[in-house]
Amino acid sequence: MKPRSSFLPFLLIFCLLSPAFPSAYQNRPKLIVVIIIDQFRADYLERYYDRFGEGGFRLLMDHGANFSDCHYDYANTHTAPGHATLFTGAYSDGHGIGGNEWWDPALRKVVTSVEDSRYQTLKPGGSNETGVSPHNLLADTIGDELRLATAGKSRVFGISFKDRAAVLPAGYSGNAAYWIDHDDGGWETSSYYMKSLPQWVVSFVASGPTKKYLNREWNGADGSVLDTTAPATNAAGQPVGFYDLVGKTPFANDYEFDFAKELIRQEKLGGGPTTDLLSISLSANDILGHRVGPDSPKMAAMAVALDRQFADFFAFLQQQLGKENVWVALSADHGIAPVVEQAQAIHVPASRLDSAGMAQQINLKLAQRFPQFTGGPRCLRPEDARRTHRENTPDFVAAMSWPIAYLCKDDFDALKIGEAEAEQMVGDVFKLTAGLRAAYTRAQLTAGDVPQSSYGQQYLHSRAEYGGWYVIGELAPFVVGTASGTDHSTSYNYDTHVPLAFYGAPFKPGTYRSHSEPVDMVATFSALLGIERPSHSIGRVLTEALAPQR
Repeated sequence: MKPRSSFLPFLLIFCLLSPAFPSAYQNRPKLIVVIIIDQFRADYLERYYDRFGEGGFRLLMDHGANFSDCHYDYANTHTAPGHATLFTGAYSDGHGIGGNEWWDPALRKVVTSVEDSRYQTLKPGGSNETGVSPHNLLADTIGDELRLATAGKSRVFGISFKDRAAVLPAGYSGNAAYWIDHDDGGWETSSYYMKSLPQWVVSFVASGPTKKYLNREWNGADGSVLDTTAPATNAAGQPVGFYDLVGKTPFANDYEFDFAKELIRQEKLGGGPTTDLLSISLSANDILGHRVGPDSPKMAAMAVALDRQFADFFAFLQQQLGKENVWVALSADHGIAPVVEQAQAIHVPASRLDSAGMAQQINLKLAQRFPQFTGGPRCLRPEDARRTHRENTPDFVAAMSWPIAYLCKDDFDALKIGEAEAEQMVGDVFKLTAGLRAAYTRAQLTAGDVPQSSYGQQYLHSRAEYGGWYVIGELAPFVVGTASGTDHSTSYNYDTHVPLAFYGAPFKPGTYRSHSEPVDMVATFSALLGIERPSHSIGRVLTEALAPQR
């Protein structure tokens, strides 16, 4: 039967008025901005809500989709794994990044998660520093899938104070990742991305943008001076670099947002035929948080300052592109433990461990078991400054990246001891020396031999491919491995609980109490954009927060 002619105008009007499903292929949205606050606990949003103004955090909390029960389901809560997890949608057993650094058995040294000797650092005036790349990632990112889907038309950038926090989010195919020189604060990148810095970056650095953040006072709401960026020297009498001097103040976030705005303008992000992606990782919270902990008035002041900075940046995005053309996501790479002394004051059983000397303690105890061992350590080079014990003492633990102990395979080979036995041996001594609740060996994790519990699952997700033989220690709650301040690196809620919030046309405003994980972010974005998920993505699409599409 032919449709009635009166139905056709109605059908046409219906099609014109119905919202089209967003798709990266049709430049919907024009730009996605993912903001990661390095070391930002989820409870900060509730704790300081009454001190936030309109347009900053409240834009996401009151007018966006805010998931209040978001937790990492792994134990290695560090910067590099966190950023890799957020953008691959996988944990360390999928993306391969187990820590910020690890022992490289072939090179016989500790390497960072992104260093790559095949490339050089690019900065104004030149550099002889080793470059970086995402070559250690074993999974692709949402940015990679976005560029694959659009034949490279979508553009992907990552920026941070830290190289790892810029490089890993940008993925394999990112157009560029930018971070700062720790000494002078100038922006730099790697020859992995390009042959030379874009002229706009050179001009930005040459304009002296760091100067306005030096010799400044950071004042609290009552006018008191919380900190200063006046020139200073460290314990060795050396000048404190820009990273440490400015990084522990809100001025660091101002500086990052200055650069982000310039990048958006100069690269014309959001102006192409397909969706673009920008990752901004704000490092100031982490630099300050390690020193003062989560309950310091300084940390509260940092959050309130960041709220104002967000409001300014969101207004910039709206002016540049229109709020209907931008999606924003907010999360963090990890939380932080309370400062030990503050916890002890209210009778919480917190304590400190000597993580710096832990490897030597384990080596000396194991050396007593093998008096026949001769020839000295086989994993340390003669020039290694860490050789503070007897020259003929074996170096069974070649390095520590707290709380992971990396073994010297060569020393155990000399004793004809295999991996499983060697790791178990080190694990037993590590557990006894540090008072650990448990010690998980690489052999155990590879075999899936862990307790059938939520904690066991977290350690399975922490298994990484790099570092050779290793043992991961499970600390008791509220135990940190630093001599002062505090740290993160555990499976406990204070380290795993982070924000996850979205703002944009597809998201229904509200606070969602359903459980979520950081891996859900890319699963949700991939579904909305109509592209494939990253290769190892295990998250779920957060359908409860999505507005219905016709």
